[in-house]
Amino acid sequence: MDMRLEKRLAPRRNTLIRARIHYSGFAHECIIRNVSDTGAKLETSGVNHIPQNFELHAPGHRPQTCQVVWRAMRELGVQFLRPEAF
Repeated sequence: MDMRLEKRLAPRRNTLIRARIHYSGFAHECIIRNVSDTGAKLETSGVNHIPQNFELHAPGHRPQTCQVVWRAMRELGVQFLRPEAF
């Protein structure tokens, strides 16, 4: 049984949205795996070169300024710095 406590402020919705991470003139492809009003989980080819803060662009949505909360080999957990409906 998983005994971890849910710490998120807003429930997440599973998604499969192609998006781009933008920083310092670079763009990196990613997939938004789940999203809430306050953040998201992103899947990408690698996370080491992605900075702590960046802008997330997804078709049909406003760009979101993000801050990395956690990193794994191919995933990032991000918090939206100016939460707006995604």
